[in-house]
Amino acid sequence: MSTLALLVVLLVVLLLVITDILFLGAIGYLTDRHPRLAKPLAACGTWADALIATVALVVALR
Repeated sequence: MSTLALLVVLLVVLLLVITDILFLGAIGYLTDRHPRLAKPLAACGTWADALIATVALVVALR
């Protein structure tokens, strides 16, 4: 794999990690501001779905 391709893959992975962190923060904000949304299993399930999608995308890009 060339250096440029490796750099692009690294950049994509970094952007996906940042997006996941922002998504987790948004879920935390919503569950804090709206107590009726604070069902822990639903919030964890939503985050887990996003994490699985991110891992699948990274594996597909490899």
